Amino acid sequence: MALKARLDLRQSQSLVMTPQLQQAIKLLQFNNIELSNFIDSELLENPRLERADPGQTYAEAGDSAVGNGDDGIDQRTSDNFTDRDDQFGTDRLTASETMGAGDSPLDIASDALYDGEGEISQNGAPVSGSHDYSAPYSGGAGGGGGSGGGSGDELPSLEQTLADEATLRQSLDDQLNIAFADARSRMIGSYLIDMLDDNGYLSGELDEVSSSLECGLSDVKHVLSVMQGFDPVGIFARGLAECLELQLRDLNRFDPAMAALLANLELLAKREFDRLRRICGVDADDLHDMIAEIKTLDPRPGRTADGEVATPVIPDVLMRAAGNGNWHLELNTDALPRVLVNEEYVAEIGAGLRDREERGFMSEKLQTANWLVKALHQRATTIMKVSTEIVRQQDGFFSHGVSHLRPLILRDIAEAIGMHESTVSRVTNGKFMSTPRGMFELKYFFTTAISSSVGGDSYSSESVRHRIKSLIDMEDPKKILSDDKLVELLQKEGIDIARRTVAKYREAMRIASSVQRRREKKSRAS
Repeated sequence: MALKARLDLRQSQSLVMTPQLQQAIKLLQFNNIELSNFIDSELLENPRLERADPGQTYAEAGDSAVGNGDDGIDQRTSDNFTDRDDQFGTDRLTASETMGAGDSPLDIASDALYDGEGEISQNGAPVSGSHDYSAPYSGGAGGGGGSGGGSGDELPSLEQTLADEATLRQSLDDQLNIAFADARSRMIGSYLIDMLDDNGYLSGELDEVSSSLECGLSDVKHVLSVMQGFDPVGIFARGLAECLELQLRDLNRFDPAMAALLANLELLAKREFDRLRRICGVDADDLHDMIAEIKTLDPRPGRTADGEVATPVIPDVLMRAAGNGNWHLELNTDALPRVLVNEEYVAEIGAGLRDREERGFMSEKLQTANWLVKALHQRATTIMKVSTEIVRQQDGFFSHGVSHLRPLILRDIAEAIGMHESTVSRVTNGKFMSTPRGMFELKYFFTTAISSSVGGDSYSSESVRHRIKSLIDMEDPKKILSDDKLVELLQKEGIDIARRTVAKYREAMRIASSVQRRREKKSRAS
């Protein structure tokens, strides 16, 4: 058989995820902190982008009545940058041209563009809404509070100040140098600092320190006893009991009864209060006070002293009662970054560009900038659309509390707003809504269903948990409710649930078993 070369033409179709689609998906799943960091990096890399001033807009809010057919968000404002002319020598380059002739204005998940309602009434009827998501960009990891640009004379934030404080290791080194003047003790102390775990406990044996440093065990014990007085109180303990003892000694509250209690912490965990009373030689009131005092102590002094700053949660969506049984929803201006294409910069340098490579670079950056602005616009509309439908479906929760939380899955929201489940999942993960009932992550409103024993609507697993906790809180101290009894009471209310499910929910809420609760309440009564 002879070998020969030939040219074949074949046509096929395949699904390809474009870079623009990848970027839109990535932006959608970012929380506001991650999004702020991403925007900061884009501003550094792309000269075409700039952080918008408070007076500028790239999307305008549209107030509308859902019932009268107006859109909750004015889609026209997303195209206010598509008619831009950019001068490169004698060429005219527009934003639409850089996207390619075959590209649509936004070919990423076009079903997610928000064309729905803004506010939802508590009875399910649509009402007016305000969707002002043309928010000033707030820089920093927190994503809110203050200008993103940050002038040179601005004071640092509290979080930045705390983060600059000395770490635990630095603090202990400073205290070590003050406490000991001789090099031998400082060497032992530095070795002990290296042996601390994340909780501030001393890991390892003192004999190992003595043999490793070739020093006497008495010297190691002396240095340790001094360092156990360092701040934070409780550091360098060799266990939980010793950690609590150090803190009680510092408060001058360590006595024989407290020593006996610390020596029997396993009985406290088992709630065997009668045995503890006999061991400690105190009555029920004194034992209750001792336990309450122990609860005020810090079992992990190393963690609280390590200078870590808790990141505040900034809501992406704000919700409030609008009157007449309605809810008002809007995107949080502090959590929504806003960037624009830098037209002044383009006009200033565009005329001077003659090199093809430079022109290609600026053209690429223009395309990237336009896609980023549009992707941010779509992210805002998608979050608003999902949040609106969640509030519509969980109206009972916002009106009456967790007992009226409905079972809800991602598919319910996806089908209602015409999106894919994966899109809804990305929107609800890491996004928060501030409501009159508190701050909730959007995925909180998605719970599994528990069947009704009378054939009615199903119950949300979260509302069932709430009901179990309520029954236990109201139980008679003389008639503690077992898991079987809880099942019986719930089934009388129409909730079809198994005993193992009740036990699982109870343990998840860290509620003790009926045996432990009976011991505890019996001890308090005596």
